[in-house]
Amino acid sequence: MEFIIISGLSGAGKSKAASFLEDVGFYTVDNMPPVLMPKFAELCMAGGGRYDRVALVNDARGGVAFDDFFEALDALKRMNCAYTLVFLDASTDTIIKRYKETRRSHPLAAECGSLEAAARREREMLEPVRARADVIIDTTALSTAKLRGEVLRLCGTGETRGGMAVNVVSFGFKYGLPIEADLVFDVRFLPNPYYVPELRSQTGLDAGVRNYLKQYEDTEIFLNYLRQMIGFLLPHYVEEGKSALVIAIGCTGGQHRSVAITHALAEFIRQEGYQVSETHRDMTRA
Repeated sequence: MEFIIISGLSGAGKSKAASFLEDVGFYTVDNMPPVLMPKFAELCMAGGGRYDRVALVNDARGGVAFDDFFEALDALKRMNCAYTLVFLDASTDTIIKRYKETRRSHPLAAECGSLEAAARREREMLEPVRARADVIIDTTALSTAKLRGEVLRLCGTGETRGGMAVNVVSFGFKYGLPIEADLVFDVRFLPNPYYVPELRSQTGLDAGVRNYLKQYEDTEIFLNYLRQMIGFLLPHYVEEGKSALVIAIGCTGGQHRSVAITHALAEFIRQEGYQVSETHRDMTRA
């Protein structure tokens, strides 16, 4: 079971971090009382895999809350429930700026009298939690996209390559471009198996069509360039925080060339360790 506990400063991005984990399949609970954490973990462990990816957000404010929080962590260890405690930090100036931009009230503002005093007080209160954290993420200079990539990378979510899902789609230009495509490649320059009578009824998934295309040097040259470019782009998209990427490969009818190239590209992406699917939108159209 993957059990992640998110804590940190107000305004440092705890809610965003939880939402990023939720996007990749985590069951998230915000502001669970520490005393309930061991019982909740027990229920998850007995759930038969239904809740095997869980993220809890807890601020652990106040002396009593600290005691309860650390007791809960100790109880999790006694239960052999492995967890990762993630602490989100940011500079005091950044916290103040974010609260001014959003015009929200800091949870300790009423008690401390000013936003700056509240931010500094909370930092002092949470220092014991920070000291116990397994992962510390400083969000001072991170955009939302960068924060997402950092959370998924450091939290060890189990997702391949940061959780980005890649879908490679074959299509026929005569039926229109896929509107969801992020990248589009035109392979109509390759020899068309449609004009080979014995291949006309086959698709790019059949060995006959693939072998026909492989005999032409341009096919392998194009595939090599395509693999190099996609291999270069994918890690940058992951770092930027992209959660889904659609690559569209088009030929005239979407039955032969685009299907074969899509299948080859999907295999390459899979071998590179990314989560990938392939879709052949127009392959069965007459």
